Amino acid sequence: MKISLKAQSKRGFFTGADQILNAAVFLLLLIGIVLVYAATRDWFAANDLDPEYYLKRQIVNVIIGIALAYGTTLIDYRLLRAYTPFVWGFGVLGLVAVLIPGLGSTVNGARSWISFPGGLQFQPAELAKISIIVGMALILSERMAGEDRPSDKQVLQALGVTALPLILIVAQPDLGTVLIITAAVITMIALSGASLYWVVGLLIAGVVGVYLAIASGEVSEYQLNRLKSFVDPSADPQASGYQLRQARITIGSGGLLGKGLFNGPQTNGRFVPEQQTDFIFTVAGEELGFIGSSFILLLYFIVLMRAFAIARATTDLFGKMVSIGVVAWFSFQIFENIGMTMGLMPMTGVPLLFLSYGGSAMFANMIAIGLLQNVYQRTR
Repeated sequence: MKISLKAQSKRGFFTGADQILNAAVFLLLLIGIVLVYAATRDWFAANDLDPEYYLKRQIVNVIIGIALAYGTTLIDYRLLRAYTPFVWGFGVLGLVAVLIPGLGSTVNGARSWISFPGGLQFQPAELAKISIIVGMALILSERMAGEDRPSDKQVLQALGVTALPLILIVAQPDLGTVLIITAAVITMIALSGASLYWVVGLLIAGVVGVYLAIASGEVSEYQLNRLKSFVDPSADPQASGYQLRQARITIGSGGLLGKGLFNGPQTNGRFVPEQQTDFIFTVAGEELGFIGSSFILLLYFIVLMRAFAIARATTDLFGKMVSIGVVAWFSFQIFENIGMTMGLMPMTGVPLLFLSYGGSAMFANMIAIGLLQNVYQRTR
């Protein structure tokens, strides 16, 4: 089936854009705001704290994210190619900064954050996803006349663009982000037309790399316990095993229709740690039930299908590779996050797109949506 996109004369995030994609993202953002409020309201009120603390911050995060997405659509993405080295360099500098004593701060066993006054934190690894995708897209889209696939030299250069940021992220360590970036990198190389041996080699290298990271101690004990609890939930019953068990109970207790917004006993009792961030899907499972959770999955499916349609429709190789990278990133992160809440994937501490509380991830996600809309608007 041929998918076509209509060129628009008026361009912006709200006009001339893929409105189906916009609608799905906006609905997810609204649902996320409500779920974050539901996850934190009662506990904060019971402890004489502001029950709207997380609600207000998440609304601000969403507003800033929408502004970033809009700003990303203003300049033709083909002109952004010239600034790709600066985007990549900025991403690397952020990853270096978190490892500098006095700048970086440790959260849940990973030195992944830069703290600012007022309790604000920024996670450079989130924006590094974009810099890696854009950098790889630039290299893999440079073809000589008559070439239908990147050369081995170009693939090596693309892997070189990925290597330094990945090493810095492993040093934090942030295993979840490493897995997401690795999935995006392999997908981009596979769909760029590169030889099959590159894909097979990268898959093998990825497995070996994870093993070496664990064996060498680069993976923290906190994250290693999370991996062990995936294999055996009883291996760490008071920490990661407890979290997984409570997540399953919370999702399962929602049944078909759920307990109703703000009425989930597991959610209100905060039996699931990090339920407003990495485990936000448990709130949806308990309070919205199977029907509400399925609607969220449907919205994600629409986002991915529209992103795939944009990648397929554009004839510009750079725009196509950027779109493919975003599709791979979004697909794996959604699957990993929801899968880990149900025990189908190991717990790696990755947020759920557009729903989880947090500014860094929200900003990166919305910039990626802006890139997709940019490619859509300029497709002929």
